Amino acid sequence: MLPNPETLKPQGSSERNVFFPNDDLDAMAKHFIGNMHRYRENLVIPRNLGPVKIMTNEEKMIQNAIDSCTFKSVMACVMGYGLGAAIGLFSSSVNPNIASPGVEKQQSAREIFREMRTTTHGYAKNFALIGAVFSAVECTIESSRGKSDWRNGTYAGAVTGGLIGVRAGIKAGVIGAAGFAAFSTVIDYYMRHR
Repeated sequence: MLPNPETLKPQGSSERNVFFPNDDLDAMAKHFIGNMHRYRENLVIPRNLGPVKIMTNEEKMIQNAIDSCTFKSVMACVMGYGLGAAIGLFSSSVNPNIASPGVEKQQSAREIFREMRTTTHGYAKNFALIGAVFSAVECTIESSRGKSDWRNGTYAGAVTGGLIGVRAGIKAGVIGAAGFAAFSTVIDYYMRHR
């Protein structure tokens, strides 16, 4: 049942109708559309898969910064450095230093730590470089294609593997591109379909 238009507007008020000049039509429009005021900043609209949050301008600004290619590349570089350092530390602790044959020399703790630092730093730099290049290329390809699917990782893997392998020659660049593209495709397939 529709509300009485006289109860919606106080008597003697100079408030004009919002939608229609006729009071009855305006009251019906207000009933079906609702009021025009926004009481809360973060509205939650229920959907089938869960609530959808309408973001404020500050949240949108932070989300845009996080989604930028620069931020993704820097994060991949930092995380690659950390992963490479961990792998390098493990590798240097497992791999013993082999002295030249016939020379039996006891290594000092300082020499062992220096060798571990060199190995760890080398692995960390390589992983940071690979992470930054792959992330930058993938984000650029995704932005230019306008799609987020498995092809972005495959193309980025091919470009990254080719850039890394081309330092050793054209044949190594082609093999590196094919290998890195296949690896990226397998990892992307696993991450999307697990």
